[in-house]
Amino acid sequence: MIFRSPFPDVDVPDVTLTAFVFEQAGSRGDRPALIDGPTGETLTYAELVRQVRSLAAGLANRGVGRGDVVALCAPNAPVYAVVFHAVAALGAVVTTVNPAYTAEEMGFQLRNAGATLAIVAEPFAERAREAGADDLLVLGDTAFEDLLTAEPSAPLPDAADPGDLVALPYSSGTTGLPKGVMLTHRNVVANLCQIRAVQTLGEDDIVVGVLPFFHIYGMTVIMNQALRTGATVVTMPRFDLDGFLAVLERHRVTKVHLVPPIILALAKHPSVEGRDLSSLKWINSGAAPLSAELAAACAERLGCLVVQGYGLTETSPVTHAVPVEREENRPGSIGPPIPSTECKVADLLDGRDLGPGEDGEVWIRGPQVMQGYLGDDEATANTLDDEGWLHTGDIGHADEDGWFYLVDRLKELIKVKGFQVAPAELEALLLEHPGVADAAVVGSPDEQAGEVPKAFVVPAGGAELDVAELQAFVAARVATYKQVRRIEVLDEIPKSASGKILRRVLVERERASAP
Repeated sequence: MIFRSPFPDVDVPDVTLTAFVFEQAGSRGDRPALIDGPTGETLTYAELVRQVRSLAAGLANRGVGRGDVVALCAPNAPVYAVVFHAVAALGAVVTTVNPAYTAEEMGFQLRNAGATLAIVAEPFAERAREAGADDLLVLGDTAFEDLLTAEPSAPLPDAADPGDLVALPYSSGTTGLPKGVMLTHRNVVANLCQIRAVQTLGEDDIVVGVLPFFHIYGMTVIMNQALRTGATVVTMPRFDLDGFLAVLERHRVTKVHLVPPIILALAKHPSVEGRDLSSLKWINSGAAPLSAELAAACAERLGCLVVQGYGLTETSPVTHAVPVEREENRPGSIGPPIPSTECKVADLLDGRDLGPGEDGEVWIRGPQVMQGYLGDDEATANTLDDEGWLHTGDIGHADEDGWFYLVDRLKELIKVKGFQVAPAELEALLLEHPGVADAAVVGSPDEQAGEVPKAFVVPAGGAELDVAELQAFVAARVATYKQVRRIEVLDEIPKSASGKILRRVLVERERASAP
């Protein structure tokens, strides 16, 4: 059966993302739009619009136009929103790059996306050059500041069509190496309309931009949702608990979007004692599963509602969320489908529709679903079927009321603090080491991170393997969150008759041995 939202469908305006987000910005004047957490520097809505106009004009003079791809690599700061919307206003596409990437990882994304310009924060400039970025703008240097402070000669441009691509974040999908997820202006605008119906922000709300804006959760749910609704975003370039708690207190933050590892710290860390967090109304968790027990512990300690939602990069991202305004919460549930979203649970063997209480793969259909993976028709066809259903790779069920619960992951991805790690990428690196004859990587349960990559390796020629040296070998080639944290030596990797790694055998083995 098809499960639908308990909310009415939303009307999605036929406008571009920047036009939608800034529709009412002009009337908000000196209201703070973005505040830099470490410095307190404030960007008002009027200043935000002016800077976006100036930068868009300057980028246009550099030849950036409709359909061009611009890479953006920077930590969270007010200028991130300026760059994002200046590029989007020109009809160009933003491919957001993880600042933790190595030059090799960054280079793959720049080439695969076809980026013609990279805009990066100064600490990542040299890495971007090593990655092959020929045309580079560095945030804060003279060339960039000249563009940012120039007086715009025309209103904010809107050169795009709502059906054009606006964002190209990278995801590993259900398996394999990272792929560019093609999201249009209409996809993201639709998702903003859908989110607003279930978890409302308003002009009096203050939120924290601690989840990275390069990630679709931070990009849509925090940055763009807050700017659309007139809320204030306090940005943090990285998470540290004491700094985060200070921001919550100092700015009287009202609503926050977090991931389970941060909620774990709020529930258990002694630094939370004595803090005045009374302004918090609710916390939404996403990007990884949140247990009912942890949600309850955090809610009891802070005295606010703790709920969760669900989504994917491929769905802009939100598909399910607990509707906070209804004061109804079912701990452990990701909520019902959001408006204008259809869901069903498909049998893993034959794809037939399942009913309430029956576990299968969750499929999703709605206006927020991506157009496909850039340049990868095969991966697109494996994820999006002919009827428009996106096959999530997540296993779960719905209850009689259409509230969903996730129970497992069909897909191979490892979720480390909400970030995706593709086992195939790490396995390929491990096999480059001369001391490794075979390897398989799975997620290993971890209280802090949710999961961490664990490698099962077979030594070459029966030789003794230096585990620490092997970990260092991988660490030098990947971002920190992708590093192999645990290694176990085996005589052989379990495989099917066709030679495919029986990853489920290793996953079950790992879960059985977890404390």
